[in-house]
Formats: sequence, C-alpha cells, structure tokens
Amino acid sequence: MMGCENQSFTTDFILLGLFSSSQSSQIFFSFIFIIFLITLTENTIMILLVLRDSRLHTPMYFLLSHLSFMDILHISNIVPKMIINFLSGSRTISFAGCGFQIFLSLTLLGGECLLLAAMSYDRYVAICHPLHYHILMNDYVRNLMAAGSWLVGTINSIAHMVYALHFPFCGSRAIDHFFCEVPAMLKLSCEDTTLYEQGVYVSGLIFLLVPFSLILVSYVQILLTVLKMKSSDARKKSFSTCSFHMIVVTMYYGPFIFTYMRPKAYHTPGQDMYLAIFYTIITPTLNPIIYSFRNKDVLEAMKNMLKSKFLH
Repeated sequence: MMGCENQSFTTDFILLGLFSSSQSSQIFFSFIFIIFLITLTENTIMILLVLRDSRLHTPMYFLLSHLSFMDILHISNIVPKMIINFLSGSRTISFAGCGFQIFLSLTLLGGECLLLAAMSYDRYVAICHPLHYHILMNDYVRNLMAAGSWLVGTINSIAHMVYALHFPFCGSRAIDHFFCEVPAMLKLSCEDTTLYEQGVYVSGLIFLLVPFSLILVSYVQILLTVLKMKSSDARKKSFSTCSFHMIVVTMYYGPFIFTYMRPKAYHTPGQDMYLAIFYTIITPTLNPIIYSFRNKDVLEAMKNMLKSKFLH
C-alpha cells in the first residue's frame, strides 16, 4: 500500500481528453479554441466596463464582474492544457498539475454556485423590494457576498483536493476526462472511496442543491411580482430576462449536480466529460451575453468606451 502511495506522488496522469487524431476532432478542437478566445474577450470587456463606467458601479455589476473573473480563471485552468496536449501530441499531466487543476476548478465551481445565488438575491431585492434596495444591498453586503463566495469555495476546494489526492492510484493512470476532476479520478483509486463520496454528497447539498433552490425561489418571487405589473412591455422584458437567466443557471447546475451527486458506480466512461463541457466551457461563454450584454446600461457603456478609444 505504501508503494502505491509513493507511486501516486511521482507518476504523471494521462488525460484521455476530448480529441483524437481524426479530422472531426481537429474541427472540434478549432471550435473549442474559438470559444476559449471569445470567453476571454467578452469577460475581460465586462470587467473593464464595470471598472471604467460609473453607471455600472452598482451591486449587480460588481457581482457580475466577479462572475466574469471566475469564468476567465475557470476556462483558463482547463482549455490551455487541452490545447497544449493536442498540439504536442502528449496527453500527460503531472501530479502537481492535476492537484492544481482540482484546487482551482473546485474553488471556482463552488464560488460560482454561491455567487449565482447572491446575484439572484440581488435581482429579487431590486424587483420585489426596490425601495429598500440600497439598504439590503449596501457596499458591506455586496462585498461580503463576493468575498464569502471566494473564501468558502477555496476552503471547500482545499479539503477535497487534499483528500482526493491522498488515495493510492495503483492501476491505470488514464483519466477518462479532459481535465482532472474528482469523480473521474476516484475511479482510478485502488482503495475504498465510499466515505469520501459521502463527503462529496454533503458538499453537493451545500454548494449545489441549496443555492439552486434559493435561485428558484428568488425567480418565482420575481415572476409573481412581475405578473402584478400593469405595463405589458415591462412584463415581457422581465419574463424574457428571467427565462434566459434560468436557462443558463439550469445548464450550469444540472450537469454539475448530475456529475457530483451520483455514486461512483453509476458514472459511465466519458459521461462526466461531456457533462462537464456545460459548466466549464459553455456557461462561461454564455454568462456575459445573458447577464450583461443584453442590458442597455452595458451596451451604452460599451459605446462610450469605443467612442473614447476612437477619439483618442
């Protein structure tokens, strides 16, 4: 057993990944690469707009800028390694590299779950209690929400990373995934991981089911308030916004819950990999479009930024 543990600290893992050597994989690789560039660009623009334009210095955009930063870090934690491995023909990742991917991925996934719940609360207060908005969402509250998302996500991530990597990996070190994700790695362990899986399930309740339930409750309350509005245009706009938000939230939480809250025995080869595409690659691309670029304040800020660039 001791030999197995020593081996796990000195031997690289192999990421089987999304791509093979076929022509269709080259097209898929190009698609992923383009999405990566788009995600970096749009999230960076969002952060710059919030920093530059005083009209966006509100709790909602403050939380959105943190969401954008999380999305930049998240996709940068995964896709560049995929690109390097594809171009070099290598599929290896070091033990330390794998540990770092687990740490950063779980920090950002957990943090984003809490941040999305905070954002839904912000929208609930803005629409359902507009007169008390500046009291309920003051600077202290918004800073606490953002800092709490990062801090709690980090603490949870450290615990899972240390625990998951202490298991011995005595057999195949080929991870059927495009990055080091805990459920895919647990299948390689030659030790009983049942107790740890129960810990993952508890974390899932805290970081997935509770925030997702709070988001659903917030949007139900928002829709009930919207239904009482006299203006049909206001109702249509609010319904449109809420429906788009819920689609993105479901695309994020749904596959995430399905991956992390099932027993190891029910995970089929490659299934987690394709589910993970939703919460690691697709939603970071959609978040700025759904939450920000459809908003007239953001579009106005973008026009002003472009005008100032051209004038100078």
